[in-house]
Order: sequence, then C-alpha cells, then structure tokens
Amino acid sequence: MIRPALLVLALLAGPARAEEIFVSNERDNTVSVIDSRDWSVARTFPVGRRPRGLTFSPDGRRLYVCASDSDAVQVIDPDTGRLLHDLPSGEDPEQFALAPDGRTLFIANENNATTTVVDAEARRVLAQIDVGIEPEGMAVSPDGALAVTTSETTNMVHWIDARTLQAIDATPVGQRPRHAEFTRDGRTLWVSSEIGGTVSVIDVATRQVVETIAFEIKGISADRIQPVGIALTEDGATAFVALGPSDRVAAIDTRTRTVTAYILVGRRVWHVAMLPGGRELVTTNGVSGDVTVIDAAALKAVRSVKVGRYPWGAAVRPKAGATPGATPGAAPGAARPEGRTAGGGE
Repeated sequence: MIRPALLVLALLAGPARAEEIFVSNERDNTVSVIDSRDWSVARTFPVGRRPRGLTFSPDGRRLYVCASDSDAVQVIDPDTGRLLHDLPSGEDPEQFALAPDGRTLFIANENNATTTVVDAEARRVLAQIDVGIEPEGMAVSPDGALAVTTSETTNMVHWIDARTLQAIDATPVGQRPRHAEFTRDGRTLWVSSEIGGTVSVIDVATRQVVETIAFEIKGISADRIQPVGIALTEDGATAFVALGPSDRVAAIDTRTRTVTAYILVGRRVWHVAMLPGGRELVTTNGVSGDVTVIDAAALKAVRSVKVGRYPWGAAVRPKAGATPGATPGAAPGAARPEGRTAGGGE
C-alpha cells in the first residue's frame, strides 16, 4: 500500500522546475551551462572568439551565439555543444534579436555601422541596413513589425520597418546606448545609456522619449553607475537594470518609473535575464567571473555561481520534461520551449 501512495503523491507533485542558463564567457571563448536545480555548472563547451549575445530558436533546439571576433553568428546544438554551422553575420556582431517568426535574425554590426538581417533557416543575408556609428543593442517588437538598433557613438535608437527592411526613424537618447527592451505589449521601449547613466523610456507610437530615469547610489560615484542590460518581469511591473561597475542591479517600478531597490551583485554586472515564472533572475558579472541569482520578489541576491572569465550574456532554456518556473509540489503545466535572453535575443 505504501508504494502506490508514494506514486500518487509523485504524480500530483508534477515535474520539478528545471532550467538551464547558458552564459557566454568573453575571455575564455566558451559557454557555461548552469542547472537551476542545484545551481551548478553542468558543462562548458567551446565557441568562437569573444562570444557576447546569445539566444535560442523558438523550439529551444538551436543556440545562436554572436562570436564577435570570429565575425560569425554560430548555430550550436545546445544539448551537445556541437557547432552545427555559422551564419553570415556581417562584421563584428555584438547583439542580435530573433523575430517572432523564429527565423529572421537582426544583428548589430559594431565595426561597420550596419544592421545585418539574416534568414536563419535559409542561411542567407536578406539586407544590410545603414544605422548609426557603433551599433550594439538590438530588439524586435512583440508583433514583429519593428526592429531597433542602438548606436553607441551616434547616441540614437534607429527604427527599422521589419517588413520592408528599411530604416524609418531615429530617436536621440543618452550617451552610449547599449541595450533595448520592448515591453510585452509593444507600446514602450526601454533603452539603457551606459555613459549617460540613464534609462530612456520611449513611446513606440510617437518614437519620443517620455521619461528619463537616473540612478543615485549612496557611496558610489556617478561615473561608476553605467546602465547596460535590462530585463522586465512577465507582468511588466518591474524592470531590472544592470548598472555596470557600481556592482548593483536597480529594480524599477514601471508604473511610477522610480527605483525601488539597488541589489548588490558581483563585480561589473553586464546583463540580466529572467527565469520563467519570474521568481528569479540572473546577472552576468564580468570582472568577478560569476553569475548572481536574485530573488525577484525579495529583491535580494541569494547565491552566486562561478563560471568562466568575463561572462557577458545569458539565455535561459527550460530543460526537457520540466515545467518552467514550477516548484516541487506544484501542479504540472505546459512548458514553454523558448528561452529568455540577456545580451541578445528578443
């Protein structure tokens, strides 16, 4: 009688949560894979030179990696770490964004001031679009109608019609814009400005800045507060912003657009990525060579995981057979295969 009872309890409990966090190590030319069940590095595999942005195909079966110094976007089997093939990427790919169609990849090319658009299935370039000097950040709107590139030297957000593949507008922002993130409803775009020390909130309909958010941390000089990566919670209520050499992540109430907390993490935090369900997020800390795990509700760091040298970007993928964001004892639900990214991706 005991064994059937245990079996019933196991079935009621459903699958435990389990995600894999893929982290690009810029100095090691590797990707580390963290298992969220015990927060250990499960494996590490080699990639091209100076990996930065990374994201998943919608089914989670392919990992795209910007190998900046190899001038390639590499397509990798995430289960084995095996290189499948390279995509044409343009010179010095930094970040990229995969459109909702799952095959159109928009790539920021820092060295030649262009955005390269690639059909990832056909492995061919669809267009190269002139943008500002030193483009880095890249995002595609949730409806797939717009793409944006941030140019670090021109200090602008460049708007691209994703259907005609033509540049249509530009919005001035703070100095050295690095990362762009659309809200889930597509109405607002958040853009970090590293040297300007601000985040610009842009109304997508008018393409005008409607709010500029600044940061002030007691005991930290203003020149060390350098916003880069941005991640929004699934409900859109909170934005988390990596603040570079201040070693902090800011939590922002998106309704009031005010900072509610500064969270101490590792040294030189580059990017942030939300885990499915929104209970936790991870940061990539370049100088300390680790990943910090943050409790999103408590707004505090709960652990750190050592990875390679100079971790830069992160992408999250639910493990096969697991329910993303679930906890042991929770009712089973349908897993979403797509990954969450930081430093590249949607």
